[in-house]
Amino acid sequence: MIFAGRKRKLPFDSAEALTHLKARDTKLATLIERAGPFTLRLDRSPSPFESLLESILYQQLHGKAAATIHRRVREYFGGDPSPEMLLKTPDEPLRAAGVSGNKIKAMRDLAAKTLDGTVPSHGAIARMPDAEIVQRLTEVRGIGPWTVEMLLIFRLGRPDVLPVTDYGIRKGYAMTFLRVPKTRPLEAADLPTPDAVRKRGQRWAPYRSVAAWYLWRASDGASEAATPRRTSLQ
Repeated sequence: MIFAGRKRKLPFDSAEALTHLKARDTKLATLIERAGPFTLRLDRSPSPFESLLESILYQQLHGKAAATIHRRVREYFGGDPSPEMLLKTPDEPLRAAGVSGNKIKAMRDLAAKTLDGTVPSHGAIARMPDAEIVQRLTEVRGIGPWTVEMLLIFRLGRPDVLPVTDYGIRKGYAMTFLRVPKTRPLEAADLPTPDAVRKRGQRWAPYRSVAAWYLWRASDGASEAATPRRTSLQ
């Protein structure tokens, strides 16, 4: 996941995480050795409102088209809008920027829930446990657990998040643990269930985010392209 802005250091010891994962799972250890160093660096950390607003605008769109809409919205507001600005803005200029009706409703719900405190501030979210963040943010219209999990990993640097429904995670798991032949395309029947990923992932705690990063590596031949580039709605 690549965002513009200054990169930040991780809030946990990645060397300690790798030592733990290699000791707990020999097959994962093989993947780690093959994929190379853990190079994740956190993206700039705006407010949850700004992060989720960007997520809404990128929903179900290819990166270039979504980036164009995001740019148009920021140009209209002269930067990232505040919740108050968004609620006062009529639909027409947002539609003119390419925002769909459903996304406008989601954006307004996000703004309203930011103002009423459902969506926490930047300072508050840093002190909240993962489960509470998921519970709070998924109250916003259209925001699903996957979107919040991406925020936890790539924005907040939480070390113990495993997005078990993510296709790249399940594909990487199949290629690492299920010995899927590389001589044929991966089929739906080859993919593990989310429960199977969750069960094995228990041994990776408290560093499941690091394991997830390596499963994304495996899903695309250990290339950087495997990691999600943008959060998306569920």
